[in-house]
Amino acid sequence: MHKQVTKQGFTQTMKNNSAVKQVGTESFPVREKKDESGFSLIEVIIALIILLIAVMGVFAAFAFATTYNAGNSRRSQALSILQQEAELIRSAKFTPTIYNDPALTGGTKAPRTVLSKGDNNKYTVQTVVDNDPVAAGVQAAGDSTTTLKEITLTVTPQATNGGWVVAVPVKIVFRRVRAN
Repeated sequence: MHKQVTKQGFTQTMKNNSAVKQVGTESFPVREKKDESGFSLIEVIIALIILLIAVMGVFAAFAFATTYNAGNSRRSQALSILQQEAELIRSAKFTPTIYNDPALTGGTKAPRTVLSKGDNNKYTVQTVVDNDPVAAGVQAAGDSTTTLKEITLTVTPQATNGGWVVAVPVKIVFRRVRAN
């Protein structure tokens, strides 16, 4: 079965569903146009950019979660150090006429640096002992006559690389009554 189509100076003959283009005396095989579906290069690039933005968002979320969890770990260590310091002060003797432990001497103590036992992070421990909690300010005088002391302990992590935990120190305020 032959079918001939003539257009603009050449003849196209169809033989058994294959096209042959004849120009003058020569014949050339012609590919049939198929319905080629797929993605163009621009569509692929746009899809990759969208995927890249989504992956960057996921990585940013992981980085935030890691930083936040590290801050929580540091805060937990600060609470542990605070508890140890509070127990040391609670165990100190407070009998002014007999013996007064130096840890309970009134006033603001010099800040101390304490290392955590797990990963050697540094923490600043600030102790303030007020001999008269009713009066305004910190009263350092009157250690031998006072019967009530207010102790404030503050533990602050050092060098956390700009984490949120430095801005939120751990603090406890408690009172001690003189023993007989």
